[in-house]
Amino acid sequence: VQLQASGGGLVQPGGSLRLSCAASGGTFSNYVMVWFRQAPGKEREFVAAINWGGVITSYTDSVKGRFTISRDNAKNTVYLQMNSLKPEDTAVYYCAARTGVWGTKTNIDDYAYWGRGTQVTVSS
Repeated sequence: VQLQASGGGLVQPGGSLRLSCAASGGTFSNYVMVWFRQAPGKEREFVAAINWGGVITSYTDSVKGRFTISRDNAKNTVYLQMNSLKPEDTAVYYCAARTGVWGTKTNIDDYAYWGRGTQVTVSS
């Protein structure tokens, strides 16, 4: 499956952005979809995950209550709605996919498919 992330940009603290990740070349509903992010000088970190049907989600603690992951299997797209953004959310955001049973896997090695990142900058 090929993944293409979009929707990044510059936003002020407290603002919102919605990232999208469009998939092609595979059966989208077969994949657990996730978002990772990588800030300058830091390792890539897990942000959020969603199961095949979009019913089960998981988040890293720092974004709980502010970010929402969702998916539209008819459009082969996963979203990340980001509200109440903080400067520390500044990073390149990546979508990724894997097959297999549901579970919150936070290691980048667990994901075989990656999109190119989209930059999110939170600054006044």
